[in-house]
Amino acid sequence: MFAVFKSARKAIAKLAVFVSVAALAACQPVPFDGGPSINTSGPVPVALLVPSGSQNTGDDLLAQSLENAARLAISDLEGINIDLRVYATAGDPAQARDMAVKAVNDGAKIILGPVYGESANAAAVAVASRGVNVLSFSNNTTIAGGNLFILGPTFQNTADRLVSFAAMQGKGRIVVAHDNGVAGQLGRHAVENAALSSGATLVNAVPYERSQKGVIDAIPAIRDAVREGADSVFLTALTEGALPLLTQLLDESGVDPETTQYIGLTRWDIPPQTLELPGVQGGWFALPDPTMTQRFSSRYTAAFGAAPHAIGGLSYDGIAAIGALVQAGQSDALTAGALTQTAGFQGVSGIFRLLADGTNERGLAVAQIQNKQVVVIDPAPRSFAGAGF
Repeated sequence: MFAVFKSARKAIAKLAVFVSVAALAACQPVPFDGGPSINTSGPVPVALLVPSGSQNTGDDLLAQSLENAARLAISDLEGINIDLRVYATAGDPAQARDMAVKAVNDGAKIILGPVYGESANAAAVAVASRGVNVLSFSNNTTIAGGNLFILGPTFQNTADRLVSFAAMQGKGRIVVAHDNGVAGQLGRHAVENAALSSGATLVNAVPYERSQKGVIDAIPAIRDAVREGADSVFLTALTEGALPLLTQLLDESGVDPETTQYIGLTRWDIPPQTLELPGVQGGWFALPDPTMTQRFSSRYTAAFGAAPHAIGGLSYDGIAAIGALVQAGQSDALTAGALTQTAGFQGVSGIFRLLADGTNERGLAVAQIQNKQVVVIDPAPRSFAGAGF
């Protein structure tokens, strides 16, 4: 059993709760407990695998943001010595594998990153026999498990929050519209699983081809499900994808958003222009605590002169969680049992915890688009014992 974790360090406390990532309670046993033994009184080597060197400017910008956020987290730790070593993967699985092996050979006790699913999987497989855990920035649940944990937000987490909330609001008879791609199918399965655990009812699942014709052809089936009693429509579509057309055509077909709740599994506030769409007005979606997220963004911007990448906060969360665990002074601080302690951590955008299956759970707020503005209608939970889980 891992020790009960103490309150946040003074250095983190002075930044307020939004930037502290302190463990909230004692751990619980988990089936898999792999990980290294560490000396918490000395520097703890941590490898950060970033996608720089891919010849893609976007990857380089992302890599820099992840490194910046990690170093910001390290600067906020008091009495904890994190020896951060950065390795470039070029966004390539083979290079990620090689860098992971090099990092462990160099002494790394845990790996933070990589970003992309295939690279994360390659890195984790390469160091599994060495007893080193990998905290990837990916949100791909299909790669999670064993020594590989994902920090990215997942469809299942979002679906659990929204389906549960919909059921409590009397909108628990669901039709889900999803594309036939991998993401769409994962979204559908997430809604199905959430319905089973929340008491909601899945009236129908309507697939569509990823084309304008595919979306148009799916509208009658979605409309019919509503006529048969569905009172909410879950949409897995991205804002830059089929969402604008779907919401427009559904409204025109008679699926009135005044009586049928439109609910998105993706962020409907990104990009901000999405808020202008007539079809999303009144719609629900989930997001991290917006106040905490903005505070982190402001502090990062003040430190580095530009806003963090959208997933930059994951790097801060990972480092600060590692720091909080190491602070407890136990040699098993970076084992799976410690990483998956059930009360979780307080991150830059809300509470989160790593699960034994390698996935994660995050506290999310439910927001509604009202008059082209994002309005939080159910705040993010502050602990895993409260409402919202």
